[in-house]
Amino acid sequence: MQINRRKLLMSSAATLAASQLYANPEHNFQLNYMLASSMYGKIDVIECIRQVSKIGASSIDLWPPSHGDQRLQIDRIGHDKFRDALEQYNVNFELSTRYDLGPYRLGDEINVVKNLGGSMIVCGSRKQTTGPLKAQVSDFLKSLKDTASKAASAGVRICIENHSSSLINSPDSIRYFAELNDSPALGIALAPYHLPQDESLIAELITTLDKHLALFYAWEHGMGCHKPMPKPLELMQLPGQGTLDFAPIIRSLATIKYSGYTEIFMHPTPRGIPILDTADLVSSEINKSRAYLSRCIARTHD
Repeated sequence: MQINRRKLLMSSAATLAASQLYANPEHNFQLNYMLASSMYGKIDVIECIRQVSKIGASSIDLWPPSHGDQRLQIDRIGHDKFRDALEQYNVNFELSTRYDLGPYRLGDEINVVKNLGGSMIVCGSRKQTTGPLKAQVSDFLKSLKDTASKAASAGVRICIENHSSSLINSPDSIRYFAELNDSPALGIALAPYHLPQDESLIAELITTLDKHLALFYAWEHGMGCHKPMPKPLELMQLPGQGTLDFAPIIRSLATIKYSGYTEIFMHPTPRGIPILDTADLVSSEINKSRAYLSRCIARTHD
């Protein structure tokens, strides 16, 4: 009887520990991966779809020139053929990246994304001018009112990347966006590459953004992406190959219970080529970073 009681107490303690573990979001946090077609250059869009499962992703992001051309490819082959390929390989289309359109010419693309079952469009902001930054961010958000309304009606979110040489770029501009944005149809596509390479700062911005964080690029600056360099140096933009510690960043994502998409990302030089010679090699390199990010997730449990 004493043995049974001991077993019961041990079992109860284990159950309590498990319930406490489950209650801690950091212990259950996972990244929801999406494939960025630009990582594969201008390779056939069907091949990109085939690669989605190979990198542990469920969805695809289509890019236009100059970084890729898969967004144009689906217009050429027909959207029905694109849908058939998605169904064949059990992949979702979620995102159209349209820096080429900017934030003010997205009306037609919103309809395309809606009709294809997608949920997001990424674009840049506008140029920063003279004057108080907060007032400029406020005016920019007001200028997107009609676009945001149309996107909301279509179930599509417009994701503004903190791109260099643009209004939404600096840490303060991102903070002002989070403070002033009242539209759930607008969000930030956060690219650490374009921020100071300070993991504490990036982690703080993630916490500040919270529900305004619409997409996360697992992408660091490394040695940059604007001049030719030996491939190992170029690949330092990928998590785990550069110097940025992603563990504090991942911890902040877990803290806000981020359930949006993450893209393991970099830019090659020149644009429009795959980061490595073949699609399989690209996916293998992405998986190295995915393994590193998994180790970062494990560190959040410590």
